[in-house]
Amino acid sequence: MQTANLNLVYTLLCDDVRIEMGNKISLMGIFQNIMVEKLPVSLIKFAVINHWRGEGNHSTEVRIMSPDKMNLVVTSQPTPIELAAGGFTDNVSFFMNVVFPTAGTYWVQTLANSSMVEEFPLIVTDAAAANQPTPDEISETIN
Repeated sequence: MQTANLNLVYTLLCDDVRIEMGNKISLMGIFQNIMVEKLPVSLIKFAVINHWRGEGNHSTEVRIMSPDKMNLVVTSQPTPIELAAGGFTDNVSFFMNVVFPTAGTYWVQTLANSSMVEEFPLIVTDAAAANQPTPDEISETIN
């Protein structure tokens, strides 16, 4: 997504991020969804990485919304980024002790300059829900 002079190239979720020699970043445990044995679940730590291109001074933040998008689960502090013309940067937002109380599709939102530039689903499920038959499987059993 793009705002004036700022382009969000990609967003990744992972368990941890480390800065290595040469200012390289290492991402551990990249994930798209969360599957646990039992809900509610509290994630001790995870990170959201945004890779930005563009220029100028901007403010970014990441937030996670409940499945109905009515409740804020967690939000990062606004982070200022400064990019020289044609520059790029990685912004890492760490979240600690985040509770996902129920199964569902949560929403990871990235904002730049107070405007949403990206939103994608984060599916949270437990083993019991994963073992539930789908509506198609139920209808096949009935027929």
